[in-house]
Amino acid sequence: MSRIIVSTAGAPAAIGTYSQAVRAGNTVYLSGQIGLDPDSGRLAEGIEAQIHRVFANLRGVAEAAGGTLADAVKLTVYLTDLAHFARVNEIMAAYFSQPYPARAAVGVAALPRGALIEADAVMVLA
Repeated sequence: MSRIIVSTAGAPAAIGTYSQAVRAGNTVYLSGQIGLDPDSGRLAEGIEAQIHRVFANLRGVAEAAGGTLADAVKLTVYLTDLAHFARVNEIMAAYFSQPYPARAAVGVAALPRGALIEADAVMVLA
């Protein structure tokens, strides 16, 4: 099975030793996205703006891989404050529709660049 590296200007460039996504067969592993604007490189201000930016960034990588967020089968959300979990659910509904992917939400002490949220995903393409 070959690996295909996915890269797009529709999401922030990797800020470390990783790829935006890797496709192996029909499975695509999307690296974690924080609320960085892909054009300016700046972190969105506030939790609501960061949640929207995270899901928009994931959508950009999903599309570059030949899919959509509807192809996501697993999503992991990392929050520096789990009090924002309800807001994640509300905003997530604008980016994902039923049947929703499996998901985990994890409280963390800190995220890169002082982000309040990060999310990664696994997609399966037909």
